[in-house]
Amino acid sequence: MIKGERCATKKCALERRNLPPGKGRPGRRKISDRGRQLREKQKARNTYGILERQFRRHFAKAARQPGVTGENMLRILEMRLDNVVYRLGFADSRRQARQFVCHGHVTVNGRKMDIPSYLVRGGDAIAWSARGARTDHHKMALEQIADKVVPEWLSLDKEQLIGKVVRPPGRENIEIKIDDKVIVEYYSR
Repeated sequence: MIKGERCATKKCALERRNLPPGKGRPGRRKISDRGRQLREKQKARNTYGILERQFRRHFAKAARQPGVTGENMLRILEMRLDNVVYRLGFADSRRQARQFVCHGHVTVNGRKMDIPSYLVRGGDAIAWSARGARTDHHKMALEQIADKVVPEWLSLDKEQLIGKVVRPPGRENIEIKIDDKVIVEYYSR
């Protein structure tokens, strides 16, 4: 599972190693188109920490929307509440953000939200709940928030730790190196 900021650097294991796991070096084996498609899909699933059925559901929703299916899918994945909490800097990893949401430490527009897959919309305000504000991690987040860089499709009030979704992200705002066209090919067979 991809954790924290490591995969934003050159040390990311998914980018560094182009070999299957195991002992020794296999001979030069050309990866098939289907294998490349599967690898990209799995990389996207593991990055966002979701299971196959939910990923397929997100893809189907993206296919029904007007526009480019791959970009729609990435936009849906970025707009999940657990990912937005991570992007705002409230959590160190998506897994930790998911746990904060599940435990009821996050509110959306003043209402407690404990569904990590909740899709936020433009104008939604994400903040810590009263219960979440009493945790030790909230205190640590207040101290470390000055160093965090928030994507331009989000805004953050660093004193009160209230984030706001300014607009849905575009493809240029998504920093993850995922080839969405290959994932669309995978599901279009």
